[in-house]
Amino acid sequence: MNAPESLQATRWLESFAQALAQGDIRAAADLFAPECYWRDLVAFTWDIRTHEGRDEILRALEATLARTKPTNWRLTNHPANENESWFAFETAAGRAVGHLRLREGRAFTLLTALRTLHAHPERPGKREPDLGVTRQPEVVIVGGGQGGIALGARLKRLGVPAVILEKNARAGDSWRKRYASLVLHDPVWYDHMPYKPFPQGWPGFTPKDMRADWLET
Repeated sequence: MNAPESLQATRWLESFAQALAQGDIRAAADLFAPECYWRDLVAFTWDIRTHEGRDEILRALEATLARTKPTNWRLTNHPANENESWFAFETAAGRAVGHLRLREGRAFTLLTALRTLHAHPERPGKREPDLGVTRQPEVVIVGGGQGGIALGARLKRLGVPAVILEKNARAGDSWRKRYASLVLHDPVWYDHMPYKPFPQGWPGFTPKDMRADWLET
């Protein structure tokens, strides 16, 4: 009888962590299924990359492992279903999270994503009434849509003064000006804003004007 998937995930993560700690990248790559994908969001590559197949994963680890120094791997919740688990870990640069999907005990998909930086901890949000007067912005963000506003919020918490430039009259107009029946095709849990998640009862798929008003707010 196979071990429960949660136990398999624990064993897989322990084996992966041990292989990386020993610098045995071939053993780490062998933990992946013949068909496999590793999606990295900044944690290892400082880029957004997808590595397909064991050979690509092996080459990616060869290029990144020494500087990344990942440690403290641990599962963070029960599997969403019998083949999935979320986990957390740390790198030399910061704290990261990930998601694992197993196929016959090996990794079919792996996601790793850097979330915070050790050297630049996020600070509580506060207003900056003197920005542009006594302190000038260091970053200009072109576009005040969801991506621009989210980036501005992140930079603010990192203590980096930024200004967001939007060509439309109101934040959210990039959504308002589209066709009347438009509804986002991404479910709500994909689209939360940093530090301001949508409230309880928000529709699973958001109408465009509702999203626009939220961005303006």
